[in-house]
Amino acid sequence: MTVEQNVLQQHSQKHQQTLLNQLREVTGTTDTQLLQQALQVSNGDLAEAVAFLTEKNTKVSQQEEATYYQTAQPGNDRYISVGSQADTNVIDLTGDDKDDLQRAIALSLEESSRAFRETGITDEEQAISRVLEASIAENKACLKRTHVEVWSDSPNPHDRKRVDKCPVGLKNVGNTCWFSAVIQSLFNLLEFQRLVLHYSPPVCAQDLACNQKEHRNLPFMQELRHVFSLLVGSKRKYVDPSRAVEILKDAFKATDSQQQDVSEFTHKLLDWLEDAFQMKAEEEREGEKPKNPMLELFYGRFLAVGVHEGKRFENTEMFGQYPLQVNGFKDLHECLEAAMIEGEIESLHSENSAKSGQEHWFTELPPVLTFELSRFEFNQALGRPEKIHHKLEFPSVLYMDRYMDKNREITRIKREEIRRLKEHLTLLQQRLERYLSYGSGPKRFPLADVLQYALEFASSKPVCTSPVEDIDLAAPPGGTTASQAAPSTAEHTPCSSPEAPPPPPPSQQRSVIHKPFTQSRIPPDLPMHPAPRHITDEELGVLEGCLQRWRSEVEQDTRDLQGSISRIHRTIELMYSDKSMMQVPYRLHAVLVHEGQASAGHYWAYIHSQPQGRWMKYNDISVTKSSWEELVRDSFGGYRNASAYCLMYIDEKKPFLIGEEFDKETGQMLTGFDKLPPDLKEYVKEDNQRFGKEIEEWDALQVKKAQQERLAAAEALAAAEATASQAAAKEPAPTVTAAPPRDPEYMEQPSPADDSKHLKEDTERAIAKAAAEHEDRGPEELLQAAFTMEYARLLRFAQEDTPPETDHRLQHVIVYLIQNHAPKSILERTLLEQFAHRSLGFDQRCKSIMEVARAKLELIKPEEVNMEEYEIWHQDYRNFQETTFYLLTGLELFQKRSYAETLMYLIYAHQYNKELLLKGSYRGHSEELIAHYRRQCLLKLNEHAASLFESGEEQDVVNGLNIMNELVVPCLPLLLVDEMEEKDIVAVEDMRNRWCSYLGQEMEARLQEKLTDFLPKLLDCSTEIRSFRDPPKLPSYCTLELCERFSRVVCSLSRSPADGR
Repeated sequence: MTVEQNVLQQHSQKHQQTLLNQLREVTGTTDTQLLQQALQVSNGDLAEAVAFLTEKNTKVSQQEEATYYQTAQPGNDRYISVGSQADTNVIDLTGDDKDDLQRAIALSLEESSRAFRETGITDEEQAISRVLEASIAENKACLKRTHVEVWSDSPNPHDRKRVDKCPVGLKNVGNTCWFSAVIQSLFNLLEFQRLVLHYSPPVCAQDLACNQKEHRNLPFMQELRHVFSLLVGSKRKYVDPSRAVEILKDAFKATDSQQQDVSEFTHKLLDWLEDAFQMKAEEEREGEKPKNPMLELFYGRFLAVGVHEGKRFENTEMFGQYPLQVNGFKDLHECLEAAMIEGEIESLHSENSAKSGQEHWFTELPPVLTFELSRFEFNQALGRPEKIHHKLEFPSVLYMDRYMDKNREITRIKREEIRRLKEHLTLLQQRLERYLSYGSGPKRFPLADVLQYALEFASSKPVCTSPVEDIDLAAPPGGTTASQAAPSTAEHTPCSSPEAPPPPPPSQQRSVIHKPFTQSRIPPDLPMHPAPRHITDEELGVLEGCLQRWRSEVEQDTRDLQGSISRIHRTIELMYSDKSMMQVPYRLHAVLVHEGQASAGHYWAYIHSQPQGRWMKYNDISVTKSSWEELVRDSFGGYRNASAYCLMYIDEKKPFLIGEEFDKETGQMLTGFDKLPPDLKEYVKEDNQRFGKEIEEWDALQVKKAQQERLAAAEALAAAEATASQAAAKEPAPTVTAAPPRDPEYMEQPSPADDSKHLKEDTERAIAKAAAEHEDRGPEELLQAAFTMEYARLLRFAQEDTPPETDHRLQHVIVYLIQNHAPKSILERTLLEQFAHRSLGFDQRCKSIMEVARAKLELIKPEEVNMEEYEIWHQDYRNFQETTFYLLTGLELFQKRSYAETLMYLIYAHQYNKELLLKGSYRGHSEELIAHYRRQCLLKLNEHAASLFESGEEQDVVNGLNIMNELVVPCLPLLLVDEMEEKDIVAVEDMRNRWCSYLGQEMEARLQEKLTDFLPKLLDCSTEIRSFRDPPKLPSYCTLELCERFSRVVCSLSRSPADGR
């Protein structure tokens, strides 16, 4: 076969597969054999194929090619009408006429054919173009967004700097998370990475006719090389693939923007890469059959063997991504078994059968085996696709031996054995069900339990009366009648005994006391269960023996059935576990995950890192370490709305796929820049230089800002000192000539106002108490005594176990320092500065002590107290005070239901508190408390926004989406960043599910459009925290006010989780 014939055959196979995909999407039919039959009957005409499948064999007349049909609602201007006959050809689909539905489908297909004949662009390519244009438009819109939104870049380049050798992420340039997931999966195939990096366009490319493919593929390959080179050697945390996406968008012309199935893009991407490498291969192997590395890497072959209307056939077909149906199967092997067998398998082995069916057997597997999981199905009743959320398991190592043509006979024998075992299993399960669900009525119970209940009934002590005879209807509910209160002799005498004493007269009966909380209790003299009224010991003995024997027999039968069922399950599981059927291992390399619904969602990828020996999660710009457990949770399905839609396995016997490259001369492994060809080394070097320059400019700007702030502070200090000097000139000169030491910084902060007042009172109280006990002592001895007393008082506070509303740390910095085990030198200097404060000199005794304290501060040597450490401790305390103020303000606003204002206070309270707790468990407040109200605030805002959206009013809808975009969505990564907090994850899922639930509801087109635009932002699972608005400005406050307000708001909380201090 010539090269041209080979290419034509491959093109024919791809075209047929495209027709099958379109027909499956339009009609919702999943039976591949039926779809192929429809195409065969219609000779490839999609309209006739639809007519065949809908059992309407009418031919659809050709329509005017100049007419563009639209079925939009009146008033919807989001369409283009071409020609003058549009109004007369609109089909009414509101009725039940199936002919109208068929004609509409036929017209849609005819329009697709007309567009292809005019432009040479298929519907598939137009769909791709629509999504790409939506992505570019979204990217341009991103440039106008404020930095409040979570998807904007951080202005600080240090936040965008790559950490060590951490993998580089890809920026989502607007609804292109599918691009990131696919590209990262391919990039981490090191063989594919090498092919792309070392690709060079054909030398004669400039001489070739510039057709559509060449115009598209060569520039795209160059941009893909640039993206790959940046993923290898960039100093950025993530890189921008906008140029590659722009080229994809420019390759087609589009008229609309809709979200489409990402699997189509994967198909098309591999097609473009195949075409690009084909041009290169043809140039390098002139006169020989060219080898295309994309075909060798991603494409395999299978043999289709079957019977059609009694005639046997056998065809070899090429495949790339292998599609698998998910619905109705529990694991990957079940999906593969169903995909490999179509129709009646028995007809394949009988000579005289006229039934139809076929089997697929792989003759050649590709090194990279990709399964496309079909998790979307078309709901014909609703007229739209829906996602399949149920669980589907897949292994980390997949053995493909049972599907190979060379093992055909062995597999058939094993399949027949499994079929026989499953038939036997069905019978056993039916028998077991009869034991476990016994009875003829609607309610059924295990037979062993029924026998046990009968045994318990028979063994109960008999009663002599009817269960209603001994109830006094005149007694109050639950009251005790005289007959009930009297000692019961019925339990000790035969039921027919005539000697039973008569009931006492009414005058002797005890008065009934009505007890409302105990009246429903069963009186102690009544049996707990019903019991037989008459039974002899002989009858009871026989019955007990029978029931016990029958129960033992039933339990034994049940155990035998359960054991047989377990053994059969185990036999089926181990059917392919012998070594001869474990010779073709494929290891899971990547899992591409989709979260959301059919019309909107977010994609990310789990990729196995061979060097690190662990799974990594690639979520746009965020690349984090992961685990098999997390992969299972997000990929199997059945948990949240996330599930795998594509599995990429690699041949475990071909280590070159993920093996590192080694230098041919030195034998050393190539890493980083060494892996790049010269042109890409220069490209990455220039990009790194630009990024380095950006960092330098940012640092210079920050230095300049800091200098300006210091200059402004110095000017303010100078002005304050000048004012103080003028005031001091009017007063007598002080007796102490030594320069007073600088007051402690924590006492000079502008935020806490008048803090020195309560410190002054505490200090004076300690001095007065010391003076009362040591009347004749000098200032230095009084200072020592007062110092000891004050420290002892604060130490008692620090050791008390107090509730959250009584937090002594807020009252004094010393308590905070003691609880956090600050060095003794820090504690002593801090307390000494309290006694040296200038506000203390109101009388001569205090003034003398203040002067002694200041003199002692002067004598402290630099090596005795680390002033840098001292400043850090006091800065932490100031941060603790500010965090407290953010927290109490947020809680006060929450109680007032001002949730929008509350959010920012709680966000920053949580962030600052988390930074404090990293240094110690007593550095901040209860993280659980802040997280709870932050979570509740977001849920309240989400509920309010959803109710506004549901109203349908234009302004309310806009306001609701603004709340989500500006407040809720930017905060979701804060809840997802710590996946150990299950309550936060559940809250995020509740919010997402609320909005995803609208997808299944009927709504106006404008609301559907807004919802479709919004959902990808809501469903973005990135945990990248980028930027928020500046924290709220804190007013001046004093320590006393801080303590009182904090105590008041914490006491008033209706729900306060336990303090985590």
